[in-house]
Amino acid sequence: MIELFYWPTPNGHKITIFLEESGLPYEVRPVNIGAGDQFKPDFLKIAPNNRMPAIIDHAPADGGAAISLFESGAILEYLAEKTGKFLPKPTRERFNVLQWLHWQMGGLGPMAGQNSHFAVYATEKIPYAIDRYRKETNRLFGVLDRQLAKTRASGGFIAGDYSIADMASYPWIAPWKNLGQNLDDFPDLRRWFDGMRARPAVQRAYEVGDRVRPPQPMDDHEKKVLFGQTADSTRPKG
Repeated sequence: MIELFYWPTPNGHKITIFLEESGLPYEVRPVNIGAGDQFKPDFLKIAPNNRMPAIIDHAPADGGAAISLFESGAILEYLAEKTGKFLPKPTRERFNVLQWLHWQMGGLGPMAGQNSHFAVYATEKIPYAIDRYRKETNRLFGVLDRQLAKTRASGGFIAGDYSIADMASYPWIAPWKNLGQNLDDFPDLRRWFDGMRARPAVQRAYEVGDRVRPPQPMDDHEKKVLFGQTADSTRPKG
């Protein structure tokens, strides 16, 4: 059984998508990031970066002690290896998937996250920052659109066949309106997005989030908890 430490954010949705697609049994352990649960000592033992998602696998493939992991990309790769699903074994196909997984982790996620922060959550609206990250998000949408055009005839997903690269990227494309983008400008990205959104497992994954925290605006206290931390304020006390 997989224990999933989770909150319905893009990175959290990645893991519920995989778990719903694969059929692995799991239990959700909510980590209310607006209330500061991610800074509690018990969670720090699992996720030293004070971020969710994280997992504990109580039945690892080697039959040994439970394994805990943080970082959504590492979790996706681990679960893919555990199940033998959504990550090809041949070297070329495998690293094609992994390069797009890392593209999301290193580019699409961080840039879209900063876009959302400055455009939606920041109390001070800084035009340069908003423009900078919207343009970079737009560039990255274009990168993905071109890749999806290349794979249209060979599976139609990011690396051809459906994989963890698609699971990683979809939650960061889903809030495209808040990111100041127009999917109609990216026809192959639109095609892929509509197909992903229609997948029953993706729909179930988002329903998990709605049950954990029904959609609602972030209040000022939650913003302070999320955006006001330093090394000192997150250091375990005692």
